[in-house]
Amino acid sequence: MTQLESDRQVTSSEPVSDDQRPDDQRPDDQRGVLTQRRATRFAYVEPKGKRVYTARERAELLMDEGSFVEMMPMRSAGARPDGTPTGSGVVAGWGLVDGRPVVAICHDAAVASGAIGAVMAETIQAAQRFAIDRGYPIVYVNDSGGARVPDGIFALHGCGGIFALNVLAQQRVPQISLILGPCAGAAAYSPALTDWTIMVKGQGQMFLTGPDIVKAATGEDASAEDIGGSHTHTVTSGVAHLEVDTEDEAFDATRLLLSFLPSRKGGKQTVQGAVPANPGAVERLPQVVPEKSSVVFDMNAVLDGVLDNGARLELMPEHAPSILTLFGRLDGRPVGVVANQPAARGGILDSKASVKLARFVEFCGRFDLPVLTFVDVPGFLPGTVEEGRGVITHGAKVLKAYVETTSPKLTVVVRKAFGGAYIAMGSASLGAHVTWAWSNSEIAVMGPGGAVALLNRRELAASDDPDRLRTELATAYREEVARPYLAAEAGIVDDVIHPEETRDRMVAALRMLTAGESA
Repeated sequence: MTQLESDRQVTSSEPVSDDQRPDDQRPDDQRGVLTQRRATRFAYVEPKGKRVYTARERAELLMDEGSFVEMMPMRSAGARPDGTPTGSGVVAGWGLVDGRPVVAICHDAAVASGAIGAVMAETIQAAQRFAIDRGYPIVYVNDSGGARVPDGIFALHGCGGIFALNVLAQQRVPQISLILGPCAGAAAYSPALTDWTIMVKGQGQMFLTGPDIVKAATGEDASAEDIGGSHTHTVTSGVAHLEVDTEDEAFDATRLLLSFLPSRKGGKQTVQGAVPANPGAVERLPQVVPEKSSVVFDMNAVLDGVLDNGARLELMPEHAPSILTLFGRLDGRPVGVVANQPAARGGILDSKASVKLARFVEFCGRFDLPVLTFVDVPGFLPGTVEEGRGVITHGAKVLKAYVETTSPKLTVVVRKAFGGAYIAMGSASLGAHVTWAWSNSEIAVMGPGGAVALLNRRELAASDDPDRLRTELATAYREEVARPYLAAEAGIVDDVIHPEETRDRMVAALRMLTAGESA
């Protein structure tokens, strides 16, 4: 038989019976091979240390039950001593969260401690490209010791490709990072390029250099928790944005965060049925804000009387607490809320608060979320320390974020707004679509006390009773200069309102500004 005849026989369309096939090609045998490979690939490996779940379990717990589908599950970066494949080092795939498609990328600490090698990087990048192309949010579950040393330059090249796609995804889909174990070296840059980072207390760490290298380089004796634990990054550095106690809480927080966000830039907002504000909070609203501007109060009491009475999610609650940044709903529509917090340093703006505020407003604008701003700000924090930290530059970032945000911007001055901080807190000059001021509020270049000290220093110096005169002058300044009617008469503020009118005014404005949009 010639080779041609042999080839024709092999490619003949006539069926070949099982007894004519080689032993290793019979269907029953191949089914067994696949079954065995799957059993080996998906074999349960007990999580080590403080870990609770495997990488695959983490992906499945994040998603709606039974919806997770892994991409390239047979991909492998090497073999075990017995010759069986190890896997790629990552479990990546898609599924549904509250019925909406989401891509999950979970480091597998059971494979080379989750170190990022060439194959793992290729798998991650494939999932990133899929999410970017389809317009699906990406959730990264980080648990990695960094770049895989044996892979050398190929590991570094792969990490760089992940970072590049992180940046591309920023303008397309929301990205959320969960830190459920170490996230060291090169692996730490990816979360920093995503939108929001959630860390598990006592379990997740994120740092560029670990304790041994820090000790060798600086002599500092610090633990991994000291260098990059959740407290460090959610309180001090601001690198991470939410600290939770358990892995399950991390998944719950991620699902809640996603519930406020569209799947992609320009995508449909997650509008729900409107829920009235908390009735008790509404009733207390006229008495919440103290008359005296120096007396503190909790701005959350104001938000309770305005926003829908439902789930809210505050981000960065322990970092720069003089500013509140949170997601909630108004009239059923998801909104981003920015507010000064008088209960923390009087609600003042400083470098850290400015970075926090600008980052949040920029994110809301990028994904078309309305921004509600509640103002009670004495100004920017003065002094050599803040100037040295670059408060001018960071304050300018706030201005830029508001100006560039084209989604609906609604602002209400609750008590006071002085100086450049008035401008920075979502003022009309920065593009706020509608602005209001409460009837007892004050808007001025500076507060009455500072203004009187500057403008009336000669009268005060010559007075027999400077304290009484100072009080009289400050009262006159407050009523004649600082009250919001001057701003309203000039059209700089749209209206002066009572506190209990705030929700209805904001709802009406938001409906007007979003009319015609598909929900």
